[in-house]
Parts: sequence; structure tokens; C-alpha cells
Amino acid sequence: MLERLGDADAASFLQFAYAECPSRDFVSQTTCADVMTYLPCDILAKVDIASMAYGLECRSPFLDHNVAELAAWMPLKFKRKGKQGKQILLDTFGDLLPASIQNRPKMGFGVPLDSWFRNELKPLLFDVLLDQKSLDRGWFRPEAVRKLVDEHVTAKWDHSYRLWNLLILELWQQTFVDSTTVPTQPASF
Repeated sequence: MLERLGDADAASFLQFAYAECPSRDFVSQTTCADVMTYLPCDILAKVDIASMAYGLECRSPFLDHNVAELAAWMPLKFKRKGKQGKQILLDTFGDLLPASIQNRPKMGFGVPLDSWFRNELKPLLFDVLLDQKSLDRGWFRPEAVRKLVDEHVTAKWDHSYRLWNLLILELWQQTFVDSTTVPTQPASF
């Protein structure tokens, strides 16, 4: 895998996005980079897949081009107050939102992979990633994979997303490359 990657630089994807807004402050540059990378390549794709699975049509009102353009050119002082983000929304709609919503910490949509890999999915992690066939593929250094698994399950470090990527890559390899026939149904965990 290292040979195939050659001199490719994964960071260039983000560096290109940051370069699109060179004269802006760091927060605005990061927002620009998110709009060009994280939103279309991750968040919006996931929302689309999940909503369409249930026949829902989702809208993202803050991504209306007029709203997005206004927010992009708005000075940072309107967007943040100290460490508090989304300041303009709180100032504008604060009287409509209960204090419990206004004051709670930011909440993402992540799944608890860290906990799952230490508990109910731990056997899957061991059975798949630490299987000798997986370790012998030569894609990754076996000692590095073992270290990631060990550090994670002993709660020394949260490697959940690295482990998830390795797990999915190995399951893909087993399903679509190792098998002689292509399955007609997706693999179940």
C-alpha cells in the first residue's frame, strides 16, 4: 500500500481547501474548507443516504446559497463571542430557544465506536483485525495493528476511527477480493 501511495500527500486535500480563502481569518478559512470537503464528502452524503433509506427528503436551510454567502462574509465578531460559536443565531433567535438548548455543549452525530470496540464489538475487532490472514496481507505492520487494538481496548488511547477504517477495509477485502463469487447481499456484522 505504501508503494502505491508513492509521494501522495493526504494533507494536500485540506491545504487546497484552505487556500481557497487565503485572506480570511482562520475560523472563516476553516468554514470554507469544511464547505468544500467535510460537508459534501461526509456529512451531507450521510444525511442523504440515511434519509433516502426511509423515503425522507431532508433540507439543510443554513446551506441555502443566500444564507451561506451572508454567513461567509459576515465578520467573525458576529459569529463568535469568546469561545461561544453561533453567536448571531443566539442573538437573533435566543428568545425562541429554551436556555437548556442555548447553553448545552455542541453535540455531533457520531456513533460510540470507542465504547463498542471496548465492549460488544471487541470480539469482532479481534477476530477480524488480529486474524493471521489479515495480519499477513502485508498492507500494514502487524505490530502496529496489534498496538492500536491493545491501546484502544485498554483505554490508553481512542483509536476507534482508525480501527473502524481498518475493520471495514479488511471486511471489504474478505467479501470482494478473497471470495470467488461476489455476494448478492451486503455482508452483515
